[in-house]
Amino acid sequence: MADTVKQRITSQRRVILEELRKSVFHPTAAELYQVVRRRLPRISLGTVYRNLDLLARSGMARKLATGTGQSRFDANLEAHYHVRCIRCGRMDDVFSLPELILDDEVAQETGYEIQGHELQFVGICPACQQKSDMK
Repeated sequence: MADTVKQRITSQRRVILEELRKSVFHPTAAELYQVVRRRLPRISLGTVYRNLDLLARSGMARKLATGTGQSRFDANLEAHYHVRCIRCGRMDDVFSLPELILDDEVAQETGYEIQGHELQFVGICPACQQKSDMK
């Protein structure tokens, strides 16, 4: 879980967070950069990366490990899980599952002080399935 770090909300950081909150597709930094550039044409990709990391560390966004080397970001801080397409990388939210109560069991078994857990399903999204069906 991210370390909570108090960060001042600069105008760039505010725009990045606003655009992240609009997205339901859990964008990568590069994808979000393309959107943010429409509002802040002079912003650099490095600035978007740095600000996304700061937002994640401050607890204002989540940095999602995808297993592909590219992190995705989520501004929805509600308890939920994710499903990721193994073909295109798209990620969607899964809200229908009750939050698993595993933290205590894992703590008891390992001696760790559990700060939270992540659960990610992998599969093939409807769009990629449709593309496969068309071939």
